[in-house]
This record gives sequence, C-alpha cells and structure tokens, in this order.
Amino acid sequence: MNWKQKKKYETLLAREQGFVKKVWGTCHTVCLAYPNVYRIGMANLGFQTVYKIINETPSFLCERVFLPAGDDAEFVAGAVEMVSLENQKPIGDFDILAFSVSFENDYPSILKILDLGGIPLKAEDRTSRNPLVIGGGISLTLNPEPLADFFDVFILGEAEEILPQFARLFADAVRRGFDRKALLSALQKQIPGLYVPSLYAPRYLPDGKIQDIVPQEEGLPWRIQVSPIKNINAFCTTEVVSSADSEMSEMFLVEVNRGCPHLCRFCAAGFVYAPPRFRSHEEIISAIDRGLMVKNKIGLVGTAVSDHPDLVKICQYIVDHNAQAGIGSLRVDQIDEKIVDILKAGGIETIVLAPEAGSQRLRDLLRKGITEDDILCATRLLIKKEMSNLRLYFMVGLPTETDEDIDAIIDLAKKIQHTALGHTEGKRKFRRITLSINQFIPKPRTPLQWCALADVQDVGKKIKKIANAFRQDKQINVIADVPKWNYVQALLSLGDRRVGDILMTVHRLNGNWMRAFKDVNINPDFYVYRQKDLNEVLPWDIIEVGVSKRHLIHEYEKGLGLRPKAEG
Repeated sequence: MNWKQKKKYETLLAREQGFVKKVWGTCHTVCLAYPNVYRIGMANLGFQTVYKIINETPSFLCERVFLPAGDDAEFVAGAVEMVSLENQKPIGDFDILAFSVSFENDYPSILKILDLGGIPLKAEDRTSRNPLVIGGGISLTLNPEPLADFFDVFILGEAEEILPQFARLFADAVRRGFDRKALLSALQKQIPGLYVPSLYAPRYLPDGKIQDIVPQEEGLPWRIQVSPIKNINAFCTTEVVSSADSEMSEMFLVEVNRGCPHLCRFCAAGFVYAPPRFRSHEEIISAIDRGLMVKNKIGLVGTAVSDHPDLVKICQYIVDHNAQAGIGSLRVDQIDEKIVDILKAGGIETIVLAPEAGSQRLRDLLRKGITEDDILCATRLLIKKEMSNLRLYFMVGLPTETDEDIDAIIDLAKKIQHTALGHTEGKRKFRRITLSINQFIPKPRTPLQWCALADVQDVGKKIKKIANAFRQDKQINVIADVPKWNYVQALLSLGDRRVGDILMTVHRLNGNWMRAFKDVNINPDFYVYRQKDLNEVLPWDIIEVGVSKRHLIHEYEKGLGLRPKAEG
C-alpha cells in the first residue's frame, strides 16, 4: 500500500476508541467487510457486534474493511490495494472475508470489494489460496439467493450463538487439514442456521417459477432452520468502537430489544425475530453506564423500543445523568406525557412518528393498530410540550391503494399541521413537519411477500402530487427516495439465484442497471411486477425462521379482505 493510504487509515484509527489490533501470525484471520463507506458502516450495531464476537473468540483476529469513498480516485484507478484498517493487510491474505449486509442496495458493492481485493467473484472459481467468503445480516436472512453464487457460506439469523460455533468448527477443520469442499460440507451438516448455497441446487418449471431446491449431498438438511436466541440478557449488544467519523458519531448505541409484538404485515422484523424479546432494565443500565463514560448521548436501538416496559425509567436514568436519550421513532399510541417530558429534558426537539398510511383502510390492511384520533392526540401532546418538529413516515404504492388513499395522506398532514398550530396559542411558533414518503417494497417472510411492486412511474406521480400539495407551505417539507432505485431494491429482495447474473453484469458495466437489464436474458419484471401465487415455491423457502408459511397466508388473506384460512 502507498504512504497516503497508510496515513489515512492511521488517522481514522487515531480518532477511534475501542478498536482491536492483534499481532498477525498466531491467529486465524478474519476481515469483516461492510459494503458501504466507513461513516455508514461504523454506525451499524450489527457490524460492530460481529467485530466484538470474533475478536473475543480464542485464536481469532478480526479487522475491518469498507467500500472506498466515491471520491477516492486511487481506488477507482486501481492504483492501491484493498487492505484492512487495523494492520493494513490485503484482504485476499485473510483466512475469511466476512460481509455484514443490512441493505439490498449494497449488494453491488460486495462484488466491487471482492474485485478490488483480487478475489474471484464466484465461489466456484475460488481455491484454497483465497479467503472463505461468508455473509450475514438481516437482508441475507430474508433472502440470500440473489447472492448465492458469490458466497461460500451464509450465517443466518442472530450471530451471538452461531458465530462461535462456526469459529470452533473452522479452526478444527484447519487443524485436521480439511480441504475447502470438506470444510463446507462439515459446516452445513453440523451447524443449524448455516447455509452453503453451492450444496443446494434450484430446479425450475417451464414458466420460470421454482420447482424445488434440492440438496446435492447425502445427509444435508432439506431446510435451513434459523432459531432465535432465547435469552438476550446473556450477551451485551452495544457500540464497541466509537468513531468521530461515523454517522451519529455523537451517540452511543445500546440495543434494548429484538422482534416486535405488533406484527405489522409489511415489516419483516416481527416475523424474522419472533418472539419479541426485551433486555432487562439492569442490563441496559449497565450498558448505559459504560456508554456515558464515552459520550453524552445514548441511542436506544431496537425494533420495538416504545414497547420496553421500563422505557420511561431508562430514559429518566439517562437524563438524570445530564445526558440525552435518542430514540429512532415512537409508536403513536404509546406516547404519553412522561416519555415526552423526559425526551424534552434531554434536549430532543424532533419526534419521529410512523402512521405509514393516510387512510384508516390502509392502516388496517397493514395491521398498524392506530387510528387518526391516536395520531392527532399524539400531535396535541407533542405541541403542548413544545416539541416543535415532527417527522412522519408514509408509504405509497401499497396493495389496493387508490387515489383517495393518496389524498388521505395530504389531508392527514394538513390535519396534523392544523392541530399543531391550534395548540401553540401564540406562545411559540410551530416549526416544521417533514413528510418522508417511501415506496412500499414487498419483503420476504412477511404476509405481503406475494404482492407485486407498484409501477415506479405511477409511484413517482403520487409522490409528486403530495409534494405539489405542500409546495407553497413553508412548514411542511416533503422528502422521498428516487423511485427507480425502489425497483432495484425489490429485484434484489425478491429475486432468485438467477438474479446473480444481473448483478455480475451490473458490476461489469460499472453500475449501469438499465444496460444490464438489456444485456442479460432475464426479465427483472418477473420478480418485481408479478403477483406471486400463494402455492408457489419462493426463493427463500429453503430457510425456515419459525413463522409458518400457513400463518403468513392467513395474515395475507385477512389483510386483503379475502376469506381467511384456518391456521392449523
């Protein structure tokens, strides 16, 4: 590596607290990769957790690597190596290259990192001289198939119990001299929740649907069983490395729960991480105490933070220590004076709420469990407490959506604004409502996984209609994603193994998706715009996460007003 690159990495490390730098030559080596830039990766609690687990495993060393920033011309030109942050070792020299993957839109960056590291993109082309390429994270647990050709191993579900098992078996296989094929077979047969895609082959029907996915060796499980960790108090999930250069750098992150009791039909968290589990008050306070030694703001992380039975006590503890409590969003129907007073005392001025839909009909379809009265009551309370900035999340392109449902978003936003202005009483000017408008994308393992993505051009028109309704209103700001990237995300969320050919072509064409769609003899609309049959084999059916397909069908039919089937 050159001097400039080395200096850059040393500067990053100097601005960190908590990183681990072990001596090479005595450990099995793991390079943990995040397929996005440093500031994004270092704000990911899952990524940090894996870093801690591996470095705490005897005889293992873990270092980090990130996607080069877009303005890093030397990487673009291929003038420098892809090396780890801690010891600046080439990523191809590690025993294992482990990707932590949370978002489908980062998939192309996985291929870019492999390529920059001189590692063959396809698993079938690698030899014993190459690292074992493994991957985990929520998006891979939902559906790993689009990346199946590029990974040797997927580690699915929650990492705290399965990663140490993987490390022990890997170390034992190396000691016994296993070759790559024998290692992969042993991993698949001995560790539940682990998936070696090369040991399974999909077969297709003439219409392009999947007939089945078949094990290629005797003794392999027909389905990959992913089980939740029963006692999350048995380990601590907090920020491990504090970086001044990460997103949310001012906040120390503490996980308070996993799973969600509300089971909204569009959200995978409640179904993949079932049942909902909450860390004890004592464990959280202990983690907060460690965090307060580093930072003055504690970010409470989880899929149902509002539901923690001791949330008020936890937030009060933070405020009593002259610190701020940060919460991603609050459930509308769980906002009360106590929690608002505590957040305000901690300096919080913006509250995030997620009505998701403007009409009650669509909120019921989504199983949100809230009403317009709940939303307006929450608004009145927040304004009464001088919380002068609101951020509201809505989705468009929902199943059965009509023009009236889009009008309902506009009407509800105006009602919220009117309610807010009506309760300022001239004492303090209400500042702003931000409407974050996102396209609904069907996700695997949810009751709406069979739905087609709404046409992105139609969705763009709906977003424009909402934006135009508030163009002259200085108090309501509308923000939205670019609809065309929602199409790509849906393709990577819902695709099967053949989508890997599209990813390869996108990589070869330096990110030109439109050209790749033309060059590859695969119709992406088949995955994105097609309503799936309830009885067809879906790409992710090879994996079982504990919630039965029959239950998902029951919820799908109930949500769409069809005759519900008995659950059985």
